[in-house]
Amino acid sequence: MKIPVLGVCQTKFGELWSQSLADLILEAGQGALRDSGLKIDEIEMIFVGNMLAGLTQDQEHLTSLVASVLQSSAPVVRVEAACASGGMAIHQAVLAILSGQVETALVIGAEKMTDQPAEEIAQALMAAASPEEQAAGLTFPGLYALLAQEYLREFSATETDLAQVAVKNHHHASFNPKSHFPFPVTLDQVLSSSPIADPLKLLDCSPVSDGAAAVVLAGPSWVKRKSQKNGIAIIGSGQASDVLGLSQRRSLLELAATRQAAQIAFLQAGAEVKDVSLAEVHDCFTIAEILALEDLGFYKKGEGHVVEGNGEVKLGGKRPINTSGGLKACGHPVGATGVKQVVEAVWQLREAAGKRQVPHPHLALTHNVGGSGGTCVVHLLAK
Repeated sequence: MKIPVLGVCQTKFGELWSQSLADLILEAGQGALRDSGLKIDEIEMIFVGNMLAGLTQDQEHLTSLVASVLQSSAPVVRVEAACASGGMAIHQAVLAILSGQVETALVIGAEKMTDQPAEEIAQALMAAASPEEQAAGLTFPGLYALLAQEYLREFSATETDLAQVAVKNHHHASFNPKSHFPFPVTLDQVLSSSPIADPLKLLDCSPVSDGAAAVVLAGPSWVKRKSQKNGIAIIGSGQASDVLGLSQRRSLLELAATRQAAQIAFLQAGAEVKDVSLAEVHDCFTIAEILALEDLGFYKKGEGHVVEGNGEVKLGGKRPINTSGGLKACGHPVGATGVKQVVEAVWQLREAAGKRQVPHPHLALTHNVGGSGGTCVVHLLAK
């Protein structure tokens, strides 16, 4: 499989009170089109990843909003898969191109979250959890805290191991002007931050953010006909699902959908885990990155926490993880995250990531999770 990525764009992530959801969609969409060299009338289909517009923006007809903002008559499809909405939108665009029904597609992930009170956002996000979890009054920090408790107990890991994830990702974000938090934090700052859900603290958690990202994809035949010479392509796109509630899972030490989606993507790409130069993984909470490192196959179960503090997954290490700053420090506008991950992968493969550049990368992985692991999308991109 080879789906060329012709153009990418990411807006600033953060508390963007002066910009509406429509503004963010327009900025990201136009930016990706400019980067690709295409005009909007050359796009045959548009996919928009979004989770919360109906709940937080009073806008359920997002497809028509996108058509209006971009002044496009192409069909628009909204894709919702909780926090995996952006990655799923790219996956659906890949399937549309592979089917032969369209040759060019624009994918936009966008979310506007900071205008609403924190308690309303927390309640809206919990719509991605099971009815039993919602009835129990759980939040996603609480759900991931349960995963963290089990992991720390089983593998004798510590809260310091969790905190190392935040320290590393904030370090990376300090080189990313698009990030929500473009500054470093110390280990002591993470460990002394306010308790949220034991053992998770405030700086173990990704923020509520606004932002958008976009990519332009095309079929290989279209690229050849138009003499486009972009060297980056999606060569694997895997999606898997799991049961909704944690109580129904076989184990709290893994997210099974991650393992399954990765297997599909690697099979399609004809690649192996050892070939990956860098990865953007779904670190909505620090424990989530550690689980991802193991479920993706980078490390054996119980070893993911060890490498967070030894430099192996930091810039300059063997395989840098979350060079953008991840969800933790770059930000987490939920519908945009999966698209932003692909944008970062493309910038890295183009060797255009500035101070956070990984030397001469050849294969990048992105990993986008919905809810507490009920949905996962994994993409592999290569030069």
